[in-house]
This record gives sequence, structure tokens and C-alpha cells, in this order.
Amino acid sequence: MVRLRVKEIAKQKGMSMGKLSRVADVSYKTVKRIYDDPTYSATLPILERLAKALGVPTADLIEDVPDNAGQ
Repeated sequence: MVRLRVKEIAKQKGMSMGKLSRVADVSYKTVKRIYDDPTYSATLPILERLAKALGVPTADLIEDVPDNAGQ
């Protein structure tokens, strides 16, 4: 399973949801959805814009975590 680290990285950078939304040109609703559900399937163009706004490589926003659904 993939987990998005957008909230975690934005917090480290001191960037609010509103500022991230404006700088990345991504709707506030989408940013909030990613913050609220780190397993949300955001599109690659959105992840690229968020990464650019946060000053990190796109790959840094994505973490592969074990899928424990069967346990």
C-alpha cells in the first residue's frame, strides 16, 4: 500500500494547507483530502505540483508501507 507523506513534509517545512494549496495551485479540497487520508490516490500531476511547492522530489511524498489488510 502507498501512503502519501504530504502532511508530514508540509509540517516539517512549516507550510499550512492553505499556503500549500495556493503555492502548488491545487484545490484546498484536494490538499485537505490528502491530509485526512494519506492513502488517497492523488494523480501524478498533483503530486508533482505539491512536491515542487514543498521543494522536495516527488518520490519523497510517497512511502510504500506493508498492506496488513489480511491480518
